[in-house]
Amino acid sequence: MRHPVLACLLLVACVAPPARAADTARPNILFIIADDLNDWVGFLRGHPQTRTPNLDRLAARGVVFANANCASPLCQPSRAAVFSGRHPFRSGAYGNDDDIRRTAPQLVLLPQQLRAAGYRTLGTGKLLHQKRADLFDESFFPEQRWSPFEPDQTSYTLDELPSKVTDDPRHLVDLGGGRKVTLPLNRMPSDRRPKDPGGESFDWGGVDVTDAEMGDAQIAAWAVERLKAPVEKPFFLGVGFYRPHIPLFAPAAYFKPFPVGATTLPPNLANDLADLPETGRKIATDAVTAGSHESVVKYRQWQAAVAAYLACVHFVDAQVGRLLDALDSGPHAKNTIIVFFGDHGWHLGEKQHWGKLTGWERSVRVPLVIAPAARDRAQYAVGRASAQPVSLLDLYPTLLEYSGTPAPKNALDGQSLLPLLRAPQTKTGRAVISTVDRIHFSVRDERWRYLRYADGGEELYDLLADPNEWTNLAGKPEHAGTRARLAAELPHDPVPPATVAPRKKK
Repeated sequence: MRHPVLACLLLVACVAPPARAADTARPNILFIIADDLNDWVGFLRGHPQTRTPNLDRLAARGVVFANANCASPLCQPSRAAVFSGRHPFRSGAYGNDDDIRRTAPQLVLLPQQLRAAGYRTLGTGKLLHQKRADLFDESFFPEQRWSPFEPDQTSYTLDELPSKVTDDPRHLVDLGGGRKVTLPLNRMPSDRRPKDPGGESFDWGGVDVTDAEMGDAQIAAWAVERLKAPVEKPFFLGVGFYRPHIPLFAPAAYFKPFPVGATTLPPNLANDLADLPETGRKIATDAVTAGSHESVVKYRQWQAAVAAYLACVHFVDAQVGRLLDALDSGPHAKNTIIVFFGDHGWHLGEKQHWGKLTGWERSVRVPLVIAPAARDRAQYAVGRASAQPVSLLDLYPTLLEYSGTPAPKNALDGQSLLPLLRAPQTKTGRAVISTVDRIHFSVRDERWRYLRYADGGEELYDLLADPNEWTNLAGKPEHAGTRARLAAELPHDPVPPATVAPRKKK
């Protein structure tokens, strides 16, 4: 005989009305990427003068992962890892020429997995390194890199080209409406492409244009319209902003809060490279992904470059604000999870380096915020931060678990961050790895960063005591155990690189 209370509960369960669709619908996903964004955002306090009110309000309604690391500090491999959930040393996507769809065609990318599970996929701006419109049901890819200029406007004429290596390089661009601009704005000769008629991207300055003339603002406008529209099934909306990637161009209005003469330079140590192995010193001083520190100092452009980076971050923050406003005032306000991150960091003179593609904290560490859907916030520790090491590889499994989407048949290298979203202070004891330029590696745990170069050179930093990575402890006997523990995380059987051509200067 059934227990009377149990019988009553069973009866209620049988006759109770179904939950409202709004309560059970699978969440929408707003997936926002910024290019070359380091920790110079308000919620990470990476620079005292940064202005990111919109990113800060996003952080307040989500969980900040203050020790987030990219899988590789370069555009293509970092993004390929995010979208495939696989390390570069597993997928073979090591460099900017290594298209993940070619090096590992068997992998199911995140938009594909979501689409197969019933999501409508939308994409705009720089998401993967290639446009890859086939990943999306609807997409929009305007010019972003050179905006407000068109790519063909940035090339030097044969008459102008000789000036590219002088102290007064000159390339005239007509923006229309009587606006004529001479590039480069910083008046610096080219370190990387002195004989190439193409534009020099290691440049910065404000331009007399409106937001709408910038590619990033155009993709924000496109995304805003999608956020306002009602939908019949859940959507994944990927939005990839190009700034603060070089060239550091933005509307002049965004430069006004950052007067050059009052700009604070990043911490710097004159003999910082003295205790590095030879490979580390070479990586620091090579002008591969940007220009050289020597030139920046020689032409007295350091403060101007820092101000321009801050201005471009401020500009991207404004575009994120447009997305948040559209979401909050539209039909998807309660049922959309937001992910915001930078694909990798960027040096502005730290360790005498400009650009990325290093294994140091400035290049590998990225801002990461995950804001649960409004209807779910009570389940998560919103407004909190986690100091535990995490990887951008974790985004794929996190979104699958959050949305109730099955995992792909191919393995994923990351792990879901939902436990940390619920309890950010949980100690994980984890160490995460980043691949640098195919053959070098960087490992980060809660306190330490360890670098191993292909020739066996090593670096070890205690980031609790030495956040600027000024003192290499790799050769200290008292830290041998820590060095060995982190070295044990390195891959033993990396996939050979698919391309062996010299790395491109981008």
